[in-house]
Amino acid sequence: MRILALLTDGFGATGGIARYNRDLMTALSQSAGVSEICVLPRFAASSLTMPSKLRQLAPSPTRAAWVVRALALAGRHRFDAVFCGHLNAAPLAAMIARLRGVPLWAQVHGIEAWQPRAAVYRRSLAVAALVTSVSRYTRARLLAWTDVAPHRVRVLPNTLPSGYVPRRKRSELVARHGLADRCVILTVGRLSARERYKGHDRIIAALPGILASVPDAAYLIVGSGDDRPRLEQMARDAGVADRLVFAGHVADEELPDYFALADVFAMPSTGEGFGIAFLEAAASGLPVIGGNRDGSVDALADGRFGRLVDPLSLKEIEGAVVDALQGRQPARAAEVQRLSFTHFASHVDALVHGLGH
Repeated sequence: MRILALLTDGFGATGGIARYNRDLMTALSQSAGVSEICVLPRFAASSLTMPSKLRQLAPSPTRAAWVVRALALAGRHRFDAVFCGHLNAAPLAAMIARLRGVPLWAQVHGIEAWQPRAAVYRRSLAVAALVTSVSRYTRARLLAWTDVAPHRVRVLPNTLPSGYVPRRKRSELVARHGLADRCVILTVGRLSARERYKGHDRIIAALPGILASVPDAAYLIVGSGDDRPRLEQMARDAGVADRLVFAGHVADEELPDYFALADVFAMPSTGEGFGIAFLEAAASGLPVIGGNRDGSVDALADGRFGRLVDPLSLKEIEGAVVDALQGRQPARAAEVQRLSFTHFASHVDALVHGLGH
């Protein structure tokens, strides 16, 4: 099977969707049912080493250019299936699949699939042979407004990246961020005004109460974005600015060392499709706290990998963080290993064989 993969975020791009796409494309390349994957990304890096059977084209300067290139590719080459990596591209992918007479595989992640979209998106998904969702939560929200048959919407959760295991703290990182003798709360995620659902502000609001019980607590935030000034002002207003550490963007290869700096990972989100950072934190040996109103429930396996709280309750957030910092919430590093890449790749291979029949 030769697959045309239309991705918003390809190899070399940053963020959760980019990492999911990287894992999925790698798993596809390992499937015996796939002979070639041609990846057309909207955003990506150039000159990267690709898995076997996978060819990633250069990213496009504009969305219009990306659409034109996709249509040209489909017109010049034969493909046996079209993969659409984001709901926003579903109309384009569906048109190409229909014109070429091949099956469409569409992927949905989170909030982009939770609310009713225009009729063109509903029609595009209705013709998909397969729709994969990162979580049961997103699947349920999608089925509530689309005409897709439920048996064609399958859950394909994020996989745990390699390299996340309990490890010793790097002394130079402790010194760089002033975290010596601190009990560290960690959140990893973009600081985007469009992604305020992650809950950084709710941790900051709960911090005065946390400090009343754990006076040496500090809040380490890994990630960058345009919402940082607002969060800094919140911390000043709450009188906890001296307890916040903004680490900025951290490269993937250095992230495991940042998880090692922490005593608890907390991200009380309300709009997370899944949340790969939850798996990374759990595998790193940290107690994990997530919200009970979104795909975090799947990432934490209904509470088996960590503690679920009402993300809109500062009292619950405060109590869970204090319990973790005072040793009353266990870490569960071993349990999360069931979401390894080996299991993920096996699931993808089964989906490929189903797509071809």
